[in-house]
Amino acid sequence: MKYDLLGEASVKISAIGMGCWAFAGGAYWGTQEEKDSIDTINAAMHAGINFFDTAEMYGDGKSEEVVGKALQHCRSQVVIATKAASSNLSHEKLIKACEQSLKRLKTDYIDLYQIHWPNREVPFEETAKALELLVQQGKVRTVGVCNFGALDMESILKATSIVSNQLPYSLLWRAIEGEILPQCINKDVGILCYSPLSQGLLTGKYKSVEEVPAGIAGTRYYSKERSANARHGESGLETETFDAIDKIRKICERLGKPMGNIAVAWLLAQKGIKSVLVGARTPKQLHENIKAGSIILGDDVIKALSDATLELKQKVGNNPDMWEGKQKSRFQ
Repeated sequence: MKYDLLGEASVKISAIGMGCWAFAGGAYWGTQEEKDSIDTINAAMHAGINFFDTAEMYGDGKSEEVVGKALQHCRSQVVIATKAASSNLSHEKLIKACEQSLKRLKTDYIDLYQIHWPNREVPFEETAKALELLVQQGKVRTVGVCNFGALDMESILKATSIVSNQLPYSLLWRAIEGEILPQCINKDVGILCYSPLSQGLLTGKYKSVEEVPAGIAGTRYYSKERSANARHGESGLETETFDAIDKIRKICERLGKPMGNIAVAWLLAQKGIKSVLVGARTPKQLHENIKAGSIILGDDVIKALSDATLELKQKVGNNPDMWEGKQKSRFQ
């Protein structure tokens, strides 16, 4: 496993991190046994993963509780990241939210405390002062953001220093490459990638759009008619998406490697990427996902994969929001 530093901080994170939302279970993820979650976290540590990302919004704190329980015996050996909800970004609310997260995580400090989504009704300066106070108090080691577009990045960087921006990024969803990725590289803000397998599309499990369950077909890949969850109001990118998947599948067949592993390896090869957050609900799933960490892709393969998704990239455009169209995009 490779490791990298966030900014100039002494926080060193594994190239593959664990996204812990699924440990919350609930209506979105379905039943998740706590034992499976803890076993998966332990397996991740044994595999060299030291970076665990959660949020207060995941299951109304349930994910944080599970992560805290699993990692309390080895706290000094891991990096715990969590996120404050956009509704908690005023000074008083943010201080309180951090205290509650600390309690659920069973720790007295958070390695990376992130703003989950921007709240443009609260001045960035107010949020920044609260974050800086938490750092001064030793309750937070480093500060990052999540889902910040180029304009919001400019605003937060004027208010305070941040070390990371967590964004949706994958072979099939390259919207950040237009503005946000170059900006982050220029400002030495590390990119943490979420949804690296595009909700399972890059595992190759779905051979056609008709096989995708309606419950997860609400993103901009799909027609607005495909799912009751769709709110983007767009015609979708179904043909372009599955054409790209077919091209990627053929490349992976020539390499003799699983699509999911190659997709993550492609991300790890991109400039500015500090960690790719993979999800897993069992140790078996985890071991499949982390194989990407040992794959080194040649320049020719990286180019072939990029070329395979170029048309889709152009159609997606510069709006990174997977759920909302350009007019209502939550990214600015």
